Amino acid sequence: MIFVIAGTEDGRELAGFLLNSGFEVTVSVVSSYGKALLGRYEGIKVIDRKLDEGELVDLLSTGDVEVLVDASHPYAVNVSQNAMAACRRIRVPYIRYERGSIPLSYEKIFHVDSYEAAAIKAAELGKNGKNIFLTTGSRSLKIFVASLALRDYNIIVRVLPTAEVLAECENLGLTPKNIIAMQGPFSTELNIELFKQYKADVIVSKDSGQIGGVDTKLTAAEKLKLPVVLIDRPAIHYDNVVSTFKDVLEFVNLIAKKIKIN
Repeated sequence: MIFVIAGTEDGRELAGFLLNSGFEVTVSVVSSYGKALLGRYEGIKVIDRKLDEGELVDLLSTGDVEVLVDASHPYAVNVSQNAMAACRRIRVPYIRYERGSIPLSYEKIFHVDSYEAAAIKAAELGKNGKNIFLTTGSRSLKIFVASLALRDYNIIVRVLPTAEVLAECENLGLTPKNIIAMQGPFSTELNIELFKQYKADVIVSKDSGQIGGVDTKLTAAEKLKLPVVLIDRPAIHYDNVVSTFKDVLEFVNLIAKKIKIN
């Protein structure tokens, strides 16, 4: 059985790809929404809750898992570290699928290495305006809302339209006028209209690759001459890392072949 940690759209597609390649696949996602999206792949087993290192060790200890495929979000540092640690302990082969970045050439991109630094930089860049437009998802909202650097700024957040996410926004004190509850992908044209409608002065984004929509965000920001605070991907040393579905399949096939020989 192949165990896939799928925290993104391409992670779910990879799980379906492995299933259609003839493997038994179990997928770990963190929400019922993620589980529902996997419903189109008949035969995939789903675990819809977070698994810490200990729980991963218990899962891998059953002997059913031949390979762990880590297709979590590029910014899910703890998830990847827990997965690698568990695989080392139980000696289960680990492979990381890492989506590619895109070339970045816009002169008004300002790189930072954390959400906290992004809040400070956004405040610095927005000193002549007050509207900070966040496209970083819901998990980091608390950092921006609690940032002293942004206490006098108007924060606009674009998040998934789920009850859980909207409840989190409400708990943080965000009001409907500050919330754009929409699911992507977002075209360049839609990004332009949203940035204009909410009078954005600064855009905050992550380097989430083309599938994460960073290309259309940057193009829209450039057309409007808006500065972008870009949170770089965390530097993680993965035990094994590839960037295509084909490479993942080759690795899985190699492990399966070794198991049959032994």
